[in-house]
Amino acid sequence: MHFVDEIRLHVKAGDGGRGCVAFLREKYRPHGGPSGGDGGNGGSIIFRVDPQLTTLVDLAAQKHLRADKGENGKGKDQHGKNGQDLIVRVPQGTLVRDADTGELLVDLNTPQAEVVAAKGGRGGKGNAFFATSTNRAPRFAQPGTPGEEQHLLLELRLLADVGLVGFPNAGKSTLISVVSAAKPRIADFPFTTLTPHLGVVRYGEERSFVMADVPGLIEGAHEGHGLGIRFLKHLSRTSMLVHLLDISDPTRDPWRDYEIINNELACFDDSLAQRSQIVVVTKLDLSMTRERFSEVQAQFAERGVSILAISAVTREGVPALINQIVRILETQREQATSTESSTAAVQWA
Repeated sequence: MHFVDEIRLHVKAGDGGRGCVAFLREKYRPHGGPSGGDGGNGGSIIFRVDPQLTTLVDLAAQKHLRADKGENGKGKDQHGKNGQDLIVRVPQGTLVRDADTGELLVDLNTPQAEVVAAKGGRGGKGNAFFATSTNRAPRFAQPGTPGEEQHLLLELRLLADVGLVGFPNAGKSTLISVVSAAKPRIADFPFTTLTPHLGVVRYGEERSFVMADVPGLIEGAHEGHGLGIRFLKHLSRTSMLVHLLDISDPTRDPWRDYEIINNELACFDDSLAQRSQIVVVTKLDLSMTRERFSEVQAQFAERGVSILAISAVTREGVPALINQIVRILETQREQATSTESSTAAVQWA
Protein backbone atom coordinates (compact mmCIF):
# COMPACT_ATOMS: atom_id res chain seq x y z
CA MET A 1 0.00 0.00 0.00
CA HIS A 2 1.25 3.47 -0.90
CA PHE A 3 1.42 6.07 1.85
CA VAL A 4 -0.56 9.16 0.87
CA ASP A 5 -0.76 11.98 3.41
CA GLU A 6 -2.11 14.91 1.36
CA ILE A 7 -4.78 15.18 -1.32
CA ARG A 8 -6.97 17.86 -2.89
CA LEU A 9 -10.65 17.21 -3.45
CA HIS A 10 -13.57 18.98 -5.06
CA VAL A 11 -16.74 18.06 -3.15
CA LYS A 12 -20.28 18.78 -4.35
CA ALA A 13 -23.34 17.93 -2.29
CA GLY A 14 -26.54 16.92 -4.03
CA ASP A 15 -28.99 19.57 -5.18
CA GLY A 16 -32.49 19.60 -3.77
CA GLY A 17 -35.28 18.30 -5.98
CA ARG A 18 -37.89 20.58 -7.56
CA GLY A 19 -41.34 20.90 -6.09
CA CYS A 20 -44.14 19.69 -8.33
CA VAL A 21 -47.06 21.61 -9.78
CA ALA A 22 -49.98 19.20 -10.08
CA PHE A 23 -53.75 19.09 -9.56
CA LEU A 24 -55.81 16.15 -8.40
CA ARG A 25 -58.10 14.64 -11.04
CA GLU A 26 -60.09 11.72 -9.67
CA LYS A 27 -63.56 10.33 -10.13
CA TYR A 28 -66.02 11.75 -7.64
CA ARG A 29 -63.52 14.51 -6.72
CA PRO A 30 -63.91 17.05 -9.53
CA HIS A 31 -62.43 19.82 -7.39
CA GLY A 32 -59.57 17.89 -5.79
CA GLY A 33 -57.25 20.89 -5.79
CA PRO A 34 -53.44 21.21 -5.92
CA SER A 35 -51.51 18.02 -5.22
CA GLY A 36 -47.89 18.76 -6.13
CA GLY A 37 -45.44 17.15 -3.68
CA ASP A 38 -42.20 18.56 -2.30
CA GLY A 39 -38.80 17.77 -3.77
CA GLY A 40 -36.37 15.60 -1.81
CA ASN A 41 -33.32 16.99 -0.04
CA GLY A 42 -29.93 16.49 -1.67
CA GLY A 43 -27.40 14.15 -0.07
CA SER A 44 -24.57 15.59 2.02
CA ILE A 45 -20.88 14.65 1.91
CA ILE A 46 -19.67 13.50 5.32
CA PHE A 47 -16.07 12.76 6.35
CA ARG A 48 -16.01 10.05 9.02
CA VAL A 49 -12.96 8.70 10.87
CA ASP A 50 -12.15 5.02 10.34
CA PRO A 51 -9.52 3.92 12.92
CA GLN A 52 -8.51 1.06 10.60
CA LEU A 53 -7.12 3.45 7.97
CA THR A 54 -3.58 4.84 8.16
CA THR A 55 -3.34 6.62 4.80
CA LEU A 56 -5.43 8.68 2.38
CA VAL A 57 -4.59 6.37 -0.53
CA ASP A 58 -8.24 5.35 -1.03
CA LEU A 59 -9.05 8.94 -2.03
CA ALA A 60 -5.96 9.56 -4.16
CA ALA A 61 -7.70 8.71 -7.43
CA GLN A 62 -10.94 10.54 -6.58
CA LYS A 63 -10.52 14.20 -7.43
CA HIS A 64 -14.27 14.90 -7.42
CA LEU A 65 -16.84 13.64 -4.92
CA ARG A 66 -20.57 14.06 -5.56
CA ALA A 67 -23.55 13.12 -3.44
CA ASP A 68 -26.93 12.14 -4.91
CA LYS A 69 -29.47 14.75 -5.92
CA GLY A 70 -32.88 14.89 -4.33
CA GLU A 71 -35.71 13.49 -6.42
CA ASN A 72 -38.29 15.90 -7.82
CA GLY A 73 -41.71 16.01 -6.19
CA LYS A 74 -44.63 14.22 -7.89
CA GLY A 75 -48.37 14.53 -8.16
CA LYS A 76 -50.78 13.15 -5.58
CA ASP A 77 -48.71 14.84 -2.85
CA GLN A 78 -45.80 12.46 -3.35
CA HIS A 79 -42.57 13.70 -1.71
CA GLY A 80 -39.44 13.22 -3.79
CA LYS A 81 -36.89 10.76 -2.41
CA ASN A 82 -33.99 12.32 -0.47
CA GLY A 83 -30.54 11.95 -2.01
CA GLN A 84 -28.27 9.49 -0.23
CA ASP A 85 -25.44 10.94 1.87
CA LEU A 86 -21.92 10.13 0.68
CA ILE A 87 -19.85 8.84 3.63
CA VAL A 88 -16.11 9.29 3.04
CA ARG A 89 -13.85 7.30 5.37
CA VAL A 90 -10.62 9.00 6.44
CA PRO A 91 -7.82 8.08 8.89
CA GLN A 92 -7.76 9.45 12.41
CA GLY A 93 -5.59 12.57 12.49
CA THR A 94 -6.89 14.05 9.21
CA LEU A 95 -6.98 17.84 8.92
CA VAL A 96 -9.59 19.30 6.57
CA ARG A 97 -8.60 22.69 5.13
CA ASP A 98 -10.03 25.13 2.62
CA ALA A 99 -7.82 24.51 -0.41
CA ASP A 100 -8.00 28.14 -1.53
CA THR A 101 -7.25 29.93 1.76
CA GLY A 102 -5.50 27.20 3.76
CA GLU A 103 -7.93 27.80 6.66
CA LEU A 104 -8.31 24.81 8.99
CA LEU A 105 -11.96 23.75 8.94
CA VAL A 106 -11.82 20.72 11.23
CA ASP A 107 -9.34 18.38 12.89
CA LEU A 108 -10.61 14.80 12.85
CA ASN A 109 -8.41 13.53 15.68
CA THR A 110 -10.76 11.25 17.61
CA PRO A 111 -12.02 7.76 16.66
CA GLN A 112 -15.69 8.87 16.52
CA ALA A 113 -15.13 12.20 14.74
CA GLU A 114 -17.12 13.16 11.65
CA VAL A 115 -17.98 16.37 9.85
CA VAL A 116 -20.39 17.44 7.11
CA ALA A 117 -18.01 18.71 4.45
CA ALA A 118 -20.78 19.83 2.10
CA LYS A 119 -24.45 20.05 3.05
CA GLY A 120 -27.07 18.87 0.61
CA GLY A 121 -29.55 21.31 -0.92
CA ARG A 122 -33.09 21.63 0.40
CA GLY A 123 -35.95 20.28 -1.69
CA GLY A 124 -38.43 22.80 -3.10
CA LYS A 125 -42.02 22.96 -1.92
CA GLY A 126 -44.76 21.69 -4.25
CA ASN A 127 -47.82 23.75 -5.10
CA ALA A 128 -49.93 21.91 -2.49
CA PHE A 129 -47.86 23.66 0.18
CA PHE A 130 -48.88 27.10 -1.06
CA ALA A 131 -52.64 26.49 -1.16
CA THR A 132 -54.56 28.93 1.03
CA SER A 133 -58.17 30.00 1.50
CA THR A 134 -57.57 32.88 -0.87
CA ASN A 135 -55.37 31.04 -3.37
CA ARG A 136 -56.84 27.59 -3.76
CA ALA A 137 -55.11 26.70 -7.00
CA PRO A 138 -51.49 27.93 -6.93
CA ARG A 139 -49.73 27.21 -10.19
CA PHE A 140 -46.18 27.53 -8.97
CA ALA A 141 -43.68 25.54 -6.90
CA GLN A 142 -40.20 26.09 -5.53
CA PRO A 143 -37.01 24.90 -7.21
CA GLY A 144 -34.61 22.99 -5.01
CA THR A 145 -31.60 24.81 -3.57
CA PRO A 146 -28.15 23.81 -4.82
CA GLY A 147 -25.92 21.65 -2.63
CA GLU A 148 -22.79 23.15 -1.12
CA GLU A 149 -19.58 22.95 -3.13
CA GLN A 150 -16.02 23.27 -1.85
CA HIS A 151 -12.39 22.73 -2.79
CA LEU A 152 -10.73 20.98 0.13
CA LEU A 153 -7.22 19.96 1.14
CA LEU A 154 -7.00 16.83 3.28
CA GLU A 155 -3.79 16.54 5.26
CA LEU A 156 -2.91 13.54 7.41
CA ARG A 157 -0.82 13.90 10.55
CA LEU A 158 0.01 10.63 12.21
CA LEU A 159 -1.06 10.10 15.81
CA ALA A 160 1.81 8.61 17.80
CA ASP A 161 3.10 8.81 21.36
CA VAL A 162 6.76 8.60 20.36
CA GLY A 163 8.50 9.96 17.26
CA LEU A 164 11.89 8.67 16.09
CA VAL A 165 14.13 11.38 14.63
CA GLY A 166 17.67 11.46 13.31
CA PHE A 167 19.78 11.53 10.18
CA PRO A 168 19.17 8.95 7.43
CA ASN A 169 20.56 5.52 8.27
CA ALA A 170 20.64 6.26 12.02
CA GLY A 171 18.78 3.03 12.79
CA LYS A 172 15.18 4.25 13.19
CA SER A 173 13.60 1.60 10.98
CA THR A 174 15.63 -1.18 12.57
CA LEU A 175 14.57 -0.10 16.04
CA ILE A 176 10.84 0.08 15.28
CA SER A 177 10.99 -3.31 13.54
CA VAL A 178 12.51 -4.83 16.69
CA VAL A 179 10.17 -3.33 19.30
CA SER A 180 6.92 -3.60 17.30
CA ALA A 181 5.29 -5.55 14.49
CA ALA A 182 6.02 -2.79 11.93
CA LYS A 183 8.01 -3.98 8.90
CA PRO A 184 9.67 -0.98 7.25
CA ARG A 185 12.22 -1.41 4.50
CA ILE A 186 15.74 -1.67 5.96
CA ALA A 187 19.03 -1.32 4.08
CA ASP A 188 22.51 0.05 4.63
CA PHE A 189 22.13 3.28 2.67
CA PRO A 190 20.55 6.70 3.31
CA PHE A 191 16.86 7.35 2.67
CA THR A 192 15.85 3.71 2.94
CA THR A 193 12.64 4.88 4.62
CA LEU A 194 10.61 7.01 2.22
CA THR A 195 7.31 6.99 4.13
CA PRO A 196 6.44 7.12 7.85
CA HIS A 197 5.62 3.88 9.67
CA LEU A 198 3.61 3.31 12.82
CA GLY A 199 4.30 0.50 15.28
CA VAL A 200 2.54 -0.50 18.51
CA VAL A 201 5.02 -1.21 21.30
CA ARG A 202 3.56 -3.37 24.07
CA TYR A 203 4.76 -3.36 27.66
CA GLY A 204 3.39 -4.80 30.87
CA GLU A 205 0.32 -7.00 30.56
CA GLU A 206 -2.12 -4.80 28.68
CA ARG A 207 -0.30 -1.52 28.11
CA SER A 208 1.13 -0.14 24.87
CA PHE A 209 2.23 3.02 23.09
CA VAL A 210 2.50 3.99 19.43
CA MET A 211 5.87 4.74 17.89
CA ALA A 212 6.36 6.57 14.57
CA ASP A 213 9.39 6.05 12.33
CA VAL A 214 9.71 9.30 10.38
CA PRO A 215 12.01 9.40 7.31
CA GLY A 216 15.50 10.73 8.03
CA LEU A 217 16.09 14.46 8.24
CA ILE A 218 19.03 16.43 6.88
CA GLU A 219 20.21 20.01 7.25
CA GLY A 220 17.68 22.32 5.60
CA ALA A 221 14.81 19.85 5.98
CA HIS A 222 12.46 22.62 7.20
CA GLU A 223 13.04 24.33 3.83
CA GLY A 224 12.19 21.18 1.92
CA HIS A 225 15.68 19.71 1.47
CA GLY A 226 15.91 15.93 1.30
CA LEU A 227 12.56 14.39 2.22
CA GLY A 228 12.00 17.69 3.96
CA ILE A 229 9.04 19.46 5.39
CA ARG A 230 6.52 16.91 4.12
CA PHE A 231 7.30 14.51 6.96
CA LEU A 232 8.25 16.96 9.73
CA LYS A 233 4.54 17.62 10.22
CA HIS A 234 4.00 14.03 11.37
CA LEU A 235 5.99 14.79 14.53
CA SER A 236 3.58 17.55 15.61
CA ARG A 237 1.21 15.19 17.44
CA THR A 238 3.85 13.13 19.25
CA SER A 239 4.17 13.36 23.04
CA MET A 240 7.94 12.86 23.02
CA LEU A 241 10.89 12.26 20.70
CA VAL A 242 13.66 9.67 20.60
CA HIS A 243 16.71 11.18 18.90
CA LEU A 244 18.92 8.50 17.34
CA LEU A 245 22.61 9.11 16.65
CA ASP A 246 24.98 7.01 14.57
CA ILE A 247 28.55 7.54 15.82
CA SER A 248 30.13 4.68 13.89
CA ASP A 249 31.61 7.09 11.33
CA PRO A 250 34.65 8.79 12.96
CA THR A 251 34.53 11.63 10.41
CA ARG A 252 31.19 12.89 11.76
CA ASP A 253 30.76 15.07 14.82
CA PRO A 254 27.85 13.61 16.89
CA TRP A 255 27.19 16.91 18.69
CA ARG A 256 26.89 18.78 15.40
CA ASP A 257 24.50 16.12 14.08
CA TYR A 258 22.47 16.49 17.27
CA GLU A 259 22.29 20.28 16.93
CA ILE A 260 21.39 20.16 13.23
CA ILE A 261 18.37 17.92 13.83
CA ASN A 262 17.16 19.98 16.80
CA ASN A 263 17.55 23.17 14.79
CA GLU A 264 15.43 21.71 11.99
CA LEU A 265 12.74 20.78 14.51
CA ALA A 266 12.79 24.29 16.03
CA CYS A 267 12.67 26.01 12.64
CA PHE A 268 9.66 23.96 11.61
CA ASP A 269 7.79 24.23 14.93
CA ASP A 270 9.32 25.67 18.09
CA SER A 271 7.20 23.39 20.28
CA LEU A 272 8.97 20.34 18.81
CA ALA A 273 12.30 21.55 20.18
CA GLN A 274 10.71 21.87 23.65
CA ARG A 275 9.30 18.34 23.64
CA SER A 276 10.69 15.63 25.94
CA GLN A 277 13.57 13.94 24.15
CA ILE A 278 15.73 10.88 24.77
CA VAL A 279 19.09 10.86 22.97
CA VAL A 280 20.21 7.38 21.94
CA VAL A 281 23.40 6.15 20.28
CA THR A 282 22.61 3.24 17.97
CA LYS A 283 24.61 0.38 16.42
CA LEU A 284 26.39 -0.53 19.65
CA ASP A 285 27.15 -3.91 18.07
CA LEU A 286 29.76 -2.19 15.84
CA SER A 287 33.27 -1.97 17.28
CA MET A 288 33.77 1.68 16.25
CA THR A 289 30.55 2.70 18.03
CA ARG A 290 31.57 0.92 21.23
CA GLU A 291 35.05 2.48 21.13
CA ARG A 292 33.69 6.03 20.69
CA PHE A 293 30.74 5.83 23.06
CA SER A 294 32.54 6.85 26.28
CA GLU A 295 34.07 9.86 24.56
CA VAL A 296 30.74 10.92 23.04
CA GLN A 297 28.91 10.35 26.31
CA ALA A 298 31.35 12.66 28.10
CA GLN A 299 31.03 15.27 25.31
CA PHE A 300 27.25 15.36 25.72
CA ALA A 301 27.41 15.26 29.53
CA GLU A 302 29.51 18.45 29.51
CA ARG A 303 26.60 20.15 27.77
CA GLY A 304 24.01 18.72 30.17
CA VAL A 305 22.64 16.02 27.85
CA SER A 306 22.54 12.39 29.00
CA ILE A 307 22.56 9.66 26.36
CA LEU A 308 21.78 5.96 26.14
CA ALA A 309 23.31 3.35 23.85
CA ILE A 310 21.55 0.44 22.16
CA SER A 311 21.99 -2.20 19.53
CA ALA A 312 18.71 -3.01 17.79
CA VAL A 313 20.42 -6.01 16.18
CA THR A 314 21.45 -7.69 19.45
CA ARG A 315 18.76 -5.83 21.50
CA GLU A 316 21.38 -4.65 23.96
CA GLY A 317 20.06 -1.60 25.82
CA VAL A 318 16.63 -1.78 24.13
CA PRO A 319 14.69 -2.80 27.31
CA ALA A 320 16.27 0.11 29.21
CA LEU A 321 15.22 2.50 26.42
CA ILE A 322 11.63 1.20 26.47
CA ASN A 323 11.50 1.57 30.26
CA GLN A 324 12.64 5.20 30.05
CA ILE A 325 10.09 5.96 27.33
CA VAL A 326 7.35 4.42 29.48
CA ARG A 327 8.38 6.46 32.53
CA ILE A 328 8.18 9.72 30.56
CA LEU A 329 4.83 8.83 28.96
CA GLU A 330 3.32 7.75 32.29
CA THR A 331 4.47 10.99 33.92
CA GLN A 332 2.93 13.03 31.10
CA ARG A 333 -0.36 11.13 31.39
CA GLU A 334 -0.47 11.67 35.16
CA GLN A 335 0.18 15.39 34.71
CA ALA A 336 -2.52 15.61 32.04
CA THR A 337 -5.01 13.81 34.30
CA SER A 338 -4.14 16.09 37.22
CA THR A 339 -4.61 19.19 35.05
CA GLU A 340 -7.99 17.97 33.79
CA SER A 341 -9.13 17.22 37.36
CA SER A 342 -8.07 20.69 38.53
CA THR A 343 -9.87 22.35 35.62
CA ALA A 344 -13.04 20.35 36.28
CA ALA A 345 -12.92 21.29 40.00
CA VAL A 346 -12.61 24.99 39.16
CA GLN A 347 -15.51 24.81 36.70
CA TRP A 348 -17.68 22.94 39.23
CA ALA A 349 -16.91 25.51 41.93
